[in-house]
Amino acid sequence: MATIFGINLFALSGQLLVGLINGSFYALLSLGLAIIFGLLKIINFAQGAMYMLGAFFAWMALNYMGINYWWALILVPLAVGVLAILMERFLVRPIANEDHLYSLLLTFGIALVLQGLFTHIYGSSGLPYQIPAELKGGTKLPFMYLPNYRAWIIVSSLVVCFSTWWVIEKTKLGAYLRAGTENPQLMQGFGINVPLITTLTFGFGVALAAFAGVLAAPVYSVSPEMGSNILIVVFAIVVIGGMGSIGGAILTGLLMGVVEGLTKFFYPEASTTVIFLFMVIVLLVKPAGLFGKEA
Repeated sequence: MATIFGINLFALSGQLLVGLINGSFYALLSLGLAIIFGLLKIINFAQGAMYMLGAFFAWMALNYMGINYWWALILVPLAVGVLAILMERFLVRPIANEDHLYSLLLTFGIALVLQGLFTHIYGSSGLPYQIPAELKGGTKLPFMYLPNYRAWIIVSSLVVCFSTWWVIEKTKLGAYLRAGTENPQLMQGFGINVPLITTLTFGFGVALAAFAGVLAAPVYSVSPEMGSNILIVVFAIVVIGGMGSIGGAILTGLLMGVVEGLTKFFYPEASTTVIFLFMVIVLLVKPAGLFGKEA
């Protein structure tokens, strides 16, 4: 058994891997929240429910329609994104100019309805979803065994997260998105369809949560509570990174996942509260968040 200073390296590496996997999900979910709030100023409390929908739709697609994991990874985020577009158009848009509290209460209500509906239909016990055959097995590393599917989660989430950041921050499309939300009248004067941009942005932010749900389905039990269990943590991460900070959401999500994993190894009793402790400290020292801009 390999140890350094009395620390079991196999156990430590295992917890770091768990932290990176959790951090990957945190990054995807908080990125979606940051996009929706940062660009649209909408607090989407249904993000966790959309994560749950992604996992359930993948399970339903496999068991009812024979659609495999790889197709689900593409089709499910698109389907949930379309639902989000309808939600934005008919539910969120009518209160878009009201106080942020209205959108929070609306989306919170939507989340409760979706969770209650799926609990009524499928119960509260988790449903299994098989790891695709191409990603079964793993690789023996010096201090740990790395399952292929866990590695896929980390790599795919990093690619999606940083690709999204690059599009929003470094491309002309991203410039249109930012300008359309900061000065919609000016952009409409240039012929840009700002309401369409708003709707598609909301749909994309929610689709990221559904993508995370499909990734999570083979790892965690597919259950109606999986979204509510992770949502509060993700909101804390967004606050730590800075509300609306795209890069901050990604980096903070990954960092907090690793911190949570290390805490589970060194002091397990604090693992469920360490992220909230970080949030309190950050709010006291830098209220705008680690990567947020002061108002």
